[in-house]
Amino acid sequence: MLSIKLPWRRLNPANLSRVLLLELDPLNARYLKQIAARTGVSCRQAAQNLLKDALVDRQVSEAHLSHWRALTPRQQQVAALTCLNFTNRQIAARLSISPQTVKAHLRNLLQRFELHSKAELRQALEDWDFSEWI
Repeated sequence: MLSIKLPWRRLNPANLSRVLLLELDPLNARYLKQIAARTGVSCRQAAQNLLKDALVDRQVSEAHLSHWRALTPRQQQVAALTCLNFTNRQIAARLSISPQTVKAHLRNLLQRFELHSKAELRQALEDWDFSEWI
């Protein structure tokens, strides 16, 4: 078992007094050592970098879910079909609305997600399963 103490101030500068103790089983410890060797940093720095990345990824995922929940059901349909690579015309035909209405829904949901294009929306939600929307 590998134990690494991480000063919390490097992860959260607002709280200087805490220390995070990370304990890894042998398999994960070996993997962490490989990552550290590949990136040319210490195990401690590699663990710190991985934890920071994981925290950022989690924050982004939670923000996307929050934005999704704030969408109207119709906006969710448009977003799901967009992520499934339907064109605006195909979405309009499928939902029995005009292509202009699809554009308006897209404009509003992109604003909600703070994105600029359908490609960015697809990338932001690429890990989501929209198969039930077909």
